[in-house]
Amino acid sequence: MRFFEDWAGLGRAAVTGMTAYIGLIFLLRLFGKRTLSKLNAFDLVVTVALGSILATALLSKDIPLLEGLTGFTVLALLQLIVTWLSVRSAAIRRLVRSEPALLYYRGEFRHSALRTERVTENEVYQAVRTSGRGGLEQVEAVVLESDGTMSVIASGTGSGSALKGVSGVESGG
Repeated sequence: MRFFEDWAGLGRAAVTGMTAYIGLIFLLRLFGKRTLSKLNAFDLVVTVALGSILATALLSKDIPLLEGLTGFTVLALLQLIVTWLSVRSAAIRRLVRSEPALLYYRGEFRHSALRTERVTENEVYQAVRTSGRGGLEQVEAVVLESDGTMSVIASGTGSGSALKGVSGVESGG
């Protein structure tokens, strides 16, 4: 186990870290908040990849700083292009984003959705507890969102318009 190699390595890590950090902040401001969002799996992959590039540029002596910044720029630009296209094309949107899934609705678990999404009833109960509800009788719906979180809609709290676009609501699933 090596604890210390040389001062040049520490200096390189410090300068590269500061410069890469400033470059990443600049790119995130340039390309917008969406670059690090967690709206769907595609966004998560970009976020993880940016972190991986940062770590590699910071710790690997074989990767010049400019190559790391180029990697940041390419990923941010691809994120911008794909999100721009997905806003304008339903086909692209379906390709890169999952749709929200109705797991529980008006007193009934949606077992086919639970199986498809690989979610257990116990995980739905956990989401209900986390939302502060004491029981399913207080819940209109539980939705698995595109980002993997579960939304719990309380009974008697509005028109249900928040469920627009969630498959199975109108037809009863």
